[in-house]
Amino acid sequence: MAVINCPSCKKKVSDKAKHCNHCHINLSELDSAQLASINRVTLINKTQRLMNYSFIAMLLFCGGFFFMFSESVAPNSWQYNLAMLSTIIGFVMYIIIRAMLLFTKRKAR
Repeated sequence: MAVINCPSCKKKVSDKAKHCNHCHINLSELDSAQLASINRVTLINKTQRLMNYSFIAMLLFCGGFFFMFSESVAPNSWQYNLAMLSTIIGFVMYIIIRAMLLFTKRKAR
């Protein structure tokens, strides 16, 4: 008996199992069209999740940037340092997430 990943939820199931214990998909009746559909939906969900994270990173970047320059914040105060930290973290997160999104889309081709 071997352990495989479920095509739908990617959790471990037995290769002898007729149904997945986690998502209850019928493993014995999967054909290539259903498997392709499941993979396409999984890719769309992953891409959407990365886009949401990208939006959050952009909000961190813009929020920190605008707070730093819109409020008359004194340099080296805790507000200035917090705004600078938010700007840097948001920018780095945005770049990393966009690279992950690019690799995800390339892998799908």
